[in-house]
Amino acid sequence: MKRIVIAFLLNAFVLPGVGQIYLGRKVKGVVLVMAVNLLLLAALFFMMKISSPVIAAHLSGTPITPQQVLEAIQPYSLWAKLLLSALLGVWGFGLVDLISVLRSPPHE
Repeated sequence: MKRIVIAFLLNAFVLPGVGQIYLGRKVKGVVLVMAVNLLLLAALFFMMKISSPVIAAHLSGTPITPQQVLEAIQPYSLWAKLLLSALLGVWGFGLVDLISVLRSPPHE
């Protein structure tokens, strides 16, 4: 019982998939870790894409208004919401998967 609690905490607070790897479910754990890493990489790409006009304006000395910042962010708002939803979905799937392991009867 203690191993499943440690796996759940690893999955919840460290990285989704680490708990599965800890329990020996390596394929599912590696797939979850890879999915989370790809989603985080996509989030980093979007953050750089969104912030580049703001950084360029700052470096050139051009004053930038809040309205210009909002205009730079607006085209990516839907993608950001979808990306966040996907990340939360993978995280939730990892936790629900570990709860299902907890509820399943032990193998003999």
